[in-house]
Amino acid sequence: MAMANEAPVLEVTDLSLRYQTRQGEVQAVEGVSFELAQGQSLGLVGESGCGKTSVATCLMRLLPENARLAGGQVSLGGTDLLGLDEEEMRAYRWRRIAMVFQAAMNSLDPVHRVGQQIIEAIEAHGMETTMADARERVARLFRMVGLDPQLMDRYPHEFSGGMRQRAVIAMALSCDPDVIIADEPTTALDVIVQDRILRELKLVQRELRMGMIYISHDIGVVAEVTDRIGVMYAGRLVELGDTADVFRSPMHPYTAALMSSFPSVHGERLPLVGLAGEPPNLIDPPAGCPFHPRCRYADEICRTEFPARANRGDQWAACWHPLDAAVSANGCQDGCG
Repeated sequence: MAMANEAPVLEVTDLSLRYQTRQGEVQAVEGVSFELAQGQSLGLVGESGCGKTSVATCLMRLLPENARLAGGQVSLGGTDLLGLDEEEMRAYRWRRIAMVFQAAMNSLDPVHRVGQQIIEAIEAHGMETTMADARERVARLFRMVGLDPQLMDRYPHEFSGGMRQRAVIAMALSCDPDVIIADEPTTALDVIVQDRILRELKLVQRELRMGMIYISHDIGVVAEVTDRIGVMYAGRLVELGDTADVFRSPMHPYTAALMSSFPSVHGERLPLVGLAGEPPNLIDPPAGCPFHPRCRYADEICRTEFPARANRGDQWAACWHPLDAAVSANGCQDGCG
């Protein structure tokens, strides 16, 4: 749901993606829908392989050769990105929608100065500027992400891991996109550096009023930087709502299980509870609700029919037996799996 009185800058409707493998066709993304308003941040969370990064590559139209879009629309400012040819998409990629990739700090060209690489990105995407203006722009971006502008003319090997990650974020911001996708942007960094970068990314996103999609398997990290949160399982969005509401009172048993698997720094210390079982095989996913083999609440309808949405205000879950507020407020300490 977009912010009040604001049209969404990004609308994703029934997005579906398949990968062709030797074993068969993988249903990587199935019927995913959400909206993102200007200045809003949305987190996508879930276990590895749930489809989070696949959603991001669909939005960017950066799909591998074995991928096939099976349906849906991605509307950015009223234009369906999935309907554009590659040349038309280049006018949108990085200028209107940009991405910080996993382990992107290792992708900087080691033989070129960091500032020059960002300037080349600005020039490559059609932003007319003089060299002096481009350098001033890079200096401003460096300051925004917590880097000393004097580092512009240094090489990547002269940067620490956290500094390289900040530089990559600056590059993603260089063309003033409407939407930025951050896919595990602090992977492999220590927790102190991770926290600093997350705080800076949140401040920059709010200052520039960009829409942001933050992708992570760590639901605790997502809580720090997002307004809304979407929980993915087996390629599907199974819960969506305001971050505070979802953390206070998750509706889907899978969301509650994720929350019970990491420690809280507030309130009573409770034992961590692991989620039993394994994610389903997406070449041959289970009938009905894909979570039913791991869910303590599953019954016959869960095994045979995909669940309808259950709504609680602006929050919803695809579940036949959503947790009520009293149960979900206590997490899943008695076991959700």
